[in-house]
Amino acid sequence: MTIPHSLIAKASDWRRTLHSHPELGYQEHQTSAFIVSHLQTLGLEIHQGLAETGIVATLSTGAGPTIGLRADMDALPIGEISDIPHRSRRPGVMHACGHDGHSAILLATAEHLTATRRFQGTVHFIFQPAEESLGGARRMIAEGLFERFPMDAVYGMHNWPGLPLGELAVKAGVVMASLDTFEITLHGQGCHAAKPEEGADPVVAAAQLILALQTIPSRRLSPLDSAVVSITQLNGGKAINAIPEKVVLRGTLRCLQPDVRLRVKAMIESFVTNLTAPLGIRGCISWLGDYPVTVNHPDHAALVKKCAQHLLPAERVHDNLNPSMASEDFACMLEVCPGAYFWLGVDGDEQPSLPLHNPGYDFNDGLIGPAIAMWTALVEQQLPTSKG
Repeated sequence: MTIPHSLIAKASDWRRTLHSHPELGYQEHQTSAFIVSHLQTLGLEIHQGLAETGIVATLSTGAGPTIGLRADMDALPIGEISDIPHRSRRPGVMHACGHDGHSAILLATAEHLTATRRFQGTVHFIFQPAEESLGGARRMIAEGLFERFPMDAVYGMHNWPGLPLGELAVKAGVVMASLDTFEITLHGQGCHAAKPEEGADPVVAAAQLILALQTIPSRRLSPLDSAVVSITQLNGGKAINAIPEKVVLRGTLRCLQPDVRLRVKAMIESFVTNLTAPLGIRGCISWLGDYPVTVNHPDHAALVKKCAQHLLPAERVHDNLNPSMASEDFACMLEVCPGAYFWLGVDGDEQPSLPLHNPGYDFNDGLIGPAIAMWTALVEQQLPTSKG
């Protein structure tokens, strides 16, 4: 399938503009306006405001099935360290996960399908806010995404470091882990740093708790179970010569099996309460948000694979990769509507991609053409014309 070079170049410019102006979840007002301004030139039916900044644009060529294609728009609260010309202009915020690329690709796909129209049915282009742990998909659903825009299937994709550029991975069943975010507060008793015996030190308790939590996946679960517990924030104290009154930890839990998820949550709660008590510390935990396990529907995963095999040599299409312990709120859409989620590789021949969520990450624009082709093939396969 040939995608016009002019469209790829245009999408690359869009992508770099979005990279330079990243916005956090539910704050994607400039991003949303940028996308809408280009969708309007295509003459599509455009709906705005789902989950504050979300967009659904509709292209219909007549009676037939209806499918959704989804891209996420939000950035991360990470300061960019690269020196690329299109680096983030917003301190402490960057597109470290490639959502700038996803949005530019879907926007270019809308333009390409509008021009070619080699399908019979309806496509909803879904630009979703707040994927990064804030539950934008769930909120779009709660505000009527699938009631207002009924779909026979919905699809999502993500750029994937670790796969060579343009290669595709998809499988039926579990593909990504559940997510639970939490905040642990350790209440101690502040005192002079020279007289720790007069207080109760939440910093020492935090250190012990962080290490103890790592024994859950390594010693409390079978090696056949899958769980990752990560403490990502540690905050406490202001004076260098005083033991603080409290310390706050934040982090995430990822699991592939629902029963393991429940067991690990109970273990974390027990550790917070019981491990800290002998130190004179009162520990409490709040669960902040959650995503379910991402589960692909078999028939739709098979369709993605079939489309990829039309575009790529067989050895570049993978259906046997292990699930990822990363999480994806597209899982919420798949709980409501059949569909599938797939990965497209971004590693260059000589330069592997940096990991997702790395402060030096930049989307590989070499994926733009193959990704537009994949979205187009998926639409044309699922919504064939009367001539087939």
